[in-house]
Order: sequence, then C-alpha cells, then structure tokens
Amino acid sequence: MNDLTRQRQKRKVCVITGSRAEYGLLRGVMQKIRSSGNLELQLIATGSHLSEEFGLTYREIEADGFEIHRKIQILSGADSALAVSQSMGRCLAGVAEALGELRPDLVLVLGDRYEIFAAAQAAMIARIPIAHIAGGDVGSGTYDNLIRHCLTKMAALHFVTHEEARDRVLQLGEHPDRVFCVGSTCVDNIRTVPQLDREALAQSLGIRFGRHNFLVTYHPLTMGDGSGEEELRALLEVLQRALHTTDLTVVFTKANADNGGREVNRILGSFVERNPRSHLFDSLGQARYLSMVKQASLVIGNSSSGIYEAPYLGTPTVDIGLRQAVRKAPASVFRAAGTVSSIQAAVDSALAFRFEGVRMIYGDGSAADGIVNALEEAVGLPGLNTKDFVDLKVSR
Repeated sequence: MNDLTRQRQKRKVCVITGSRAEYGLLRGVMQKIRSSGNLELQLIATGSHLSEEFGLTYREIEADGFEIHRKIQILSGADSALAVSQSMGRCLAGVAEALGELRPDLVLVLGDRYEIFAAAQAAMIARIPIAHIAGGDVGSGTYDNLIRHCLTKMAALHFVTHEEARDRVLQLGEHPDRVFCVGSTCVDNIRTVPQLDREALAQSLGIRFGRHNFLVTYHPLTMGDGSGEEELRALLEVLQRALHTTDLTVVFTKANADNGGREVNRILGSFVERNPRSHLFDSLGQARYLSMVKQASLVIGNSSSGIYEAPYLGTPTVDIGLRQAVRKAPASVFRAAGTVSSIQAAVDSALAFRFEGVRMIYGDGSAADGIVNALEEAVGLPGLNTKDFVDLKVSR
C-alpha cells in the first residue's frame, strides 16, 4: 500500500477554534491527531484569533506548526448583544461554507463559546458528526452554561473532565458508550508545554517581579442583571490597596470577546495607566501563561484556568463572583463574593494556603491520548450521527 492510498484512507477530523484559551486546551489533541496513522487533521480558526484587538492569536497556532485550512472573520468593532448575534450569524455561514469545501468525517469542538455553538450548528445541519470536549461542566452568570449543554445535545461523542460531568451528560439523555471521562487537557499541557523559569519569564514579559505577583483574568458576565462591572471595580480596589502597601506586581490578561469584554479591557487599561507596577497583555501564549501561573503568588479573577491549571501548578486561586461559582474545584480555590471585603478575605486566605494533600480532580495528564484513541475507534463508523434519547429511570 503506497503513501497516497494510506492518506486517502485516513478519516478527516476538523477542529474548530475561536479563542486563545480554547486553542490552548486543544493543542495537544491536535498534535496527536496530526501524528495519528488513522486520522487527518483539518483546522478552522475564527473568533478572536483573527482580531488585532485580541492579539491576532492565530499566529500562535501557525507558530506551533499547524496549517489553518480556513480563517473565518466574524467579529465587528462592538460586543453588544446584537453584535454577538451578528457574529454568530457570520460564523454559521462561514463555517457552513468551509465544511462544504473541506468535507470532514467529524468536527471536534471544545467548551461553551458562542462562536463554537454557531460552528456546531453548521456541522449538525451538514450531517457531520460532532465530538465535544468538556461537556457536563456547570457555571453561572453567563450563557456559556446553556451553550455547553446545547453542544452536548448536538454531539455524537463526548469527552468529559470528571465523573460528575459524565453524570450530567447522561442526564441529558446521551448514550453511556459515547461518553468518555478523560480528564482535562489543561493537565496534559502542564506536563508537556515547556515552562520558563522566573528570570526568563520576567525578561520575556518585560516586567519586574515583586515579592508577591498576582495573575488576574476577569471576564464579563453575560446573564443576570449585571455585567460584573461592580465586581471588577471591587477587585481593582483590592489590588490598588495592595500595590500601595506591598511589593506587588500585577499581570492582567485581557477579557474575552463576550458582550462587555471591551469595556472590561478599557477599565483594565485605565487601571494599568495609573498603576505602573501593573501590566495588561492581549495574550500571553500557552508557555508564558502556564509559566506565569506557576510563578504567581495567586491567580485571581473569574477564569476557569484558576480552577483547572492553577491547582496543578501549585498556585492558590481567588475565584470571584458567579461565573465559576458552581464549578467543581480543589481545596486551593477560595471563593469570594464581588465585594471588597470578601475579595480581601479570600486573598488573605489564599496567600496563607499551603499545598498539602490537595486532591486533584481533573485527571492525570493523559486526556489527549484518551480523546484520540476514542476518535480512531469511532470516526467513520456507520450510525455515528444517529442519536436516540436515553431515558433515565426516575421514581415518581
């Protein structure tokens, strides 16, 4: 059998990514798909990857050696509810056209982003099976939670991060044989992505580390009565007090492209202008981000990375407000309401925390292997795109 024949027999898996954080979680899976003897990797980049405002992070994908088969521009200069809905429409149309040209055997997506929701709709209508990573998780304060569950119902294969998430996917009527508990790919990254030491990281970022160093990521709320701006201003008040009283360096990463993200970034930019020992980055990239988590005294904000990556890197987390409030977390995560007093108390507790006997809950760093092994077995099987609702027995 010649190489051309082998290539033709490979099943095409199209990975769709729309943000820096999501790509970081997909990177190891993409590498293993690319090196598989049975699978061929296709890649579509969209969302904030193609935005100069958010760092043009598609360049990081290409720097990692991946070919991007289609780039689909969807963002405008606004992030209102109308603008986000219009972005979803552009994404749906663009991905539908790209899938018609690429003709993959399966589409692989991760998480809960609105652009991924639109992309999955295009795959569903085209009758292309969908595999979904990180279903069954829960959050609050954003529509991400609803999108995640919708993606579960559209997907044929499910790769969840822990057993409670698997239980929730089963509650949504999915077949047990198609739900794989593999852990989180963030743990894979911690084991495989080379990290910079303290001196090299400081030089790369162009900053001076202090006695304490905080890594801060705050995303807007997209459901409920508020945007989260009051929470953010309470957080910034705590940080400003600490900057004036301790040897502290604060590193911010920008908010994502959700409704209100630009306003969050504007507020952060104004804060950094007034506080010279604080720094705002569009994107740190995978290696620098993980290195910064490792070197930080604590991670603070409302990003899921404080729950997934930080514990495995030995860094405590202060998680603020509703966004991650119900997400399962290790003992190193300290919850805070969006008030100055609550945030300050959580910061004090986190800085005093010592990692002794903390139980990790998101796997052992082999998630990508589990995902690709399952894909090699399943992609191309007859009936993969046929779904029945599996009823659970309930007492009445």
